[in-house]
Amino acid sequence: MKPKLLASLIFGLYSVSTWAMQPFVVKDIRVEGIQRTEAGTVFSYLPVKVGDTLNDDKASAAIKALFATGFFKDVRLENQNGVLVVVVQERPAIAKIVITGAKEFTADQLKDGLKQIGLAESRIFDKSLLDKAVQELKRQYMSRGKYAADITTTVTPLERNRVAINFNIVEGEVAKIRQINIVGNHDFKEKELLDQFVLTTPGWMSWFTKDDQYSKQKLAADLETLRSFYLNRGYLEFRIDSTQVSITPDKRDIYITVNLTEGPKYTVSAIKLGGDLRVPEKELRKLIKIKPGEVFSREKLTESTKLIGDRLGNEGYAFANVNAVPELDKKKQQVAFTFFVDPGRRVYVRRINMTGNTRTKDEVLRREMRQMEGGLYSAEKINRSRERLNRLGYFSDVNVETPAVPGTPDQLDVNFNVTEKPTGSVMVGAGFSSTDGFIVSGSVSQSNIFGTGNQLSVQVNSGQVNSVYSLSYTNPYYTVDGVSLGYDVYKRNVDATTLYISPYSSKTLGADARLGIPLSEKDTLNLGLGYETSSLTTFSTSPPQYLDFTGGVGSTDYSTVRGETGWARDTRDSISFPTKGTLQRVSGEVGLPGGSLKYYKLSYQHQWFHPLSSDLTLMLNGEVGVGNGYGGAPLPFFKNFYAGGNTSVRGYEAGTLGPKDVNDYSLGGNRRVVGNAELFFPIPGLKKDKSIRMSAFVDTGATWGPGDIDNRYGSFNLSDLRFSTGLAVSWFSPIGPLKFSIAKPLRAQPGDREQAFQFILGSTF
Repeated sequence: MKPKLLASLIFGLYSVSTWAMQPFVVKDIRVEGIQRTEAGTVFSYLPVKVGDTLNDDKASAAIKALFATGFFKDVRLENQNGVLVVVVQERPAIAKIVITGAKEFTADQLKDGLKQIGLAESRIFDKSLLDKAVQELKRQYMSRGKYAADITTTVTPLERNRVAINFNIVEGEVAKIRQINIVGNHDFKEKELLDQFVLTTPGWMSWFTKDDQYSKQKLAADLETLRSFYLNRGYLEFRIDSTQVSITPDKRDIYITVNLTEGPKYTVSAIKLGGDLRVPEKELRKLIKIKPGEVFSREKLTESTKLIGDRLGNEGYAFANVNAVPELDKKKQQVAFTFFVDPGRRVYVRRINMTGNTRTKDEVLRREMRQMEGGLYSAEKINRSRERLNRLGYFSDVNVETPAVPGTPDQLDVNFNVTEKPTGSVMVGAGFSSTDGFIVSGSVSQSNIFGTGNQLSVQVNSGQVNSVYSLSYTNPYYTVDGVSLGYDVYKRNVDATTLYISPYSSKTLGADARLGIPLSEKDTLNLGLGYETSSLTTFSTSPPQYLDFTGGVGSTDYSTVRGETGWARDTRDSISFPTKGTLQRVSGEVGLPGGSLKYYKLSYQHQWFHPLSSDLTLMLNGEVGVGNGYGGAPLPFFKNFYAGGNTSVRGYEAGTLGPKDVNDYSLGGNRRVVGNAELFFPIPGLKKDKSIRMSAFVDTGATWGPGDIDNRYGSFNLSDLRFSTGLAVSWFSPIGPLKFSIAKPLRAQPGDREQAFQFILGSTF
């Protein structure tokens, strides 16, 4: 029988059984076959009412409408003496979904994915969705590199027209990238190119990074990184011809091949400026980072375009358009660029809007603004405002948008969207040595209490040597000009009998007030005034200078009116992981008349960060300190400088470098020098992870002062410096910042106390 004739007969039979009925006036409507669905639901979808004349067209429309609800798998219309009988067969409901064999995902995670496509408990079962559900589950497993995952389904009928669906999953092994081949490279070795990729073959850290698992998105990002690598080295005509990704029949091994054409290397022949500059050409040329005679670099070209745009933005031209148009000379392999400048209109800021700050009050953000509403748009001021918000430490991300005001060509809004992060912290610190074991300290702080930007912290240090209990409060905007005001109340006990420091003990109770006065965007002047009482106890084993100061063995009470001043300049690009900029601090402490202790201490620190490459950052740090008494009084021995430990010279026990007494205990000194050189770099295998980095360091330092047994440290001598070298790791882990170091002392002398391992662990709440 011919196919067309067969199709016609089937359609004809279907039409007769379904629609072939004489038109009639509907006297009543009855629904049969429903179990869960209400009759009213059927009536609401049925396009036929009592009193209507039912014909073939209306019957067809009624059946289509009921099928479209998705509730029924069969619908039939009958005429019983003018009564329209709607006979339906309901689709079953899903009573439960059972997932077995899943290990990579939890059952709830997979059920959430199924729910997105319409398959969930209590919903109507549609068999067509079952295949779609299987594909969705396989897609989720493929995103984890498990291409061999096998999923079988079983549908079990239950009473009351319900079904149970079981997904049995055999996950299989994760497919690994076994090889990445680059074809067409001549000027660079394949290994150097593969170092640019996040994706790689299995390595010793792949269990953590998952970088040996194929991802289409990661491969696309790697190819763009490869393109940038070539374009930044002059290969202006570089292109990726094709990419092949193949998987073995057992779906366990993946092979990637990238075919590329390098093209010639271009140098820059000339740089021109054109268009409506609005800024002196000489000034704009200073912003162009790419120079004639240099190898072409897309990175420098992009940076130059941005700098010119930002410079025009500082003059109010928010929508300035800067295009670098190339002119290629393929014979000479040279390229000339003309920067065409279209400044557009000068623009004013209508409103500054803040979003995302659910806990932090609006005024805390607005007081950091350097761009003012109603003022001329300034890219520099907006960037500075964003930087100040970042430096508050309250937000994990700060985004800025500058949409134009509809219907107004010379106005825009500035929208700051922030993502808040926990601003409270619990810090735990520990050090280890063979003589003293572990020393534990901790603090609880909230740097944005009640969303006001005010800071409150409580510190508890239960170390065997230093026991500190303190409460601090700071209002960073005591005045609208940004003058900060803070208070401290503290109790500090020192027991130097448990370490290799000359034995004494002290109990100090004090309070002080602090002012921070901003001198500029990056400079701050600090002033402080405090009062404290101290009770010193010396022993028969204490050195003579301690006994001379206190008048012999026993306890002596002192009072101190302490004045403090300091200046700080901070240009670092980040507080947590800086890569460039400097930090300079000058501080002074003096015992003022009115107290029983009269002394002064001066300190200076200079810290410098410089990026050597995209992965390497060099940090140099230098610190000096001097102190003495005045008015015929000596410097109190408990105010001495100390060196050694994880904040100065790693590899030595805290405070043990410098003058020693007759028992070989450390005395400290009235002069101190500390230097650190540290090279930060990514951990091998975690190159793209910005939350963790390693460093190799060299530390040096010592203290000098009178009173040591052989007067060796009585005068400053560079030969007394101790050195150490080692490795350190800094990691913003899921439980908080973690830092630890392993150091090896260099030029250690007899009597030096070594401390190889130190760490600090913090967590947020």
